[in-house]
Amino acid sequence: METTSKTIITIETTINAPVEKVWNTWTNTDAITKWNSASPDWHTPKAEHDLRPGGTFNYRMEAKDGSFGFDFEGVFNIVKPNEYLEYTLGDDRKVKIFFTSKGDETHVVESFEAEDMNPVEMQREGWQAILNNFKNYIEMQNNLVELHFEININAPTLKVFDTMLNREQYSVWTAPFCPTSYFDGSWEKGSKILFIGTDEKGEKGGMVAHIAENIPGKFISIKYDGLLKGNEEVTEGPEVESWAGAYENYTFTEENGGTLLSVDVTGTKEYQDFFTTAWPQALNKLKEICEL
Repeated sequence: METTSKTIITIETTINAPVEKVWNTWTNTDAITKWNSASPDWHTPKAEHDLRPGGTFNYRMEAKDGSFGFDFEGVFNIVKPNEYLEYTLGDDRKVKIFFTSKGDETHVVESFEAEDMNPVEMQREGWQAILNNFKNYIEMQNNLVELHFEININAPTLKVFDTMLNREQYSVWTAPFCPTSYFDGSWEKGSKILFIGTDEKGEKGGMVAHIAENIPGKFISIKYDGLLKGNEEVTEGPEVESWAGAYENYTFTEENGGTLLSVDVTGTKEYQDFFTTAWPQALNKLKEICEL
């Protein structure tokens, strides 16, 4: 009886992050959509999985121009958090991934059975490019810090919520960040919104974002997508890769007829001191407006 041996391709990298963070980033479906591509002209717009032995996964991979796409899908065989992941693809090829902790670093080794449609070296380069993109994504996240601020405001939650989002009042309470601050767009869930200001030369700039959640009087979440430079929206490239996907969450909690406003934001380390100073000033200005 004739048997055919399968070609096994192995790729690897060492990541400057603890194994827990590496594992969580590898298995988090939201994160997968940000790093799972071999080149800038491809992306993963949707990732779904049931992370358990026997659970299925489907990561939709597409060219950004819409010219081609496919479902990278299969079934998980073995799931050992922070150690090992094994799955079988839809064409019965097996993939094995080892995560080895080395203190503050993690060594990742990925082995997969080659397919017959493309040269082995092309497959190796493609999978290695994705793994390199994963490494870069995690290490860029090391530049981010989580910041928390809160303030008690003697006003009902809905008033605080409405005042914060009011177009005229927004420019007032956000002045500590930028004296010419304003927004353009909608606060409705799913809507794009631009946060804009002008510098001392009168040149326009700011942030491109969308509203991830909006529960009136209770919660609002902003996800940042890129930079605004003049009238150009920059959502790709090295200028935004290190922080794109950062969030700004506002939680409104009723306390004795007043409001506890909690703000949780992702910021870069280089702006941490600025945010630490500006946020309390901005929240105090919002409190002043709401309590009039």
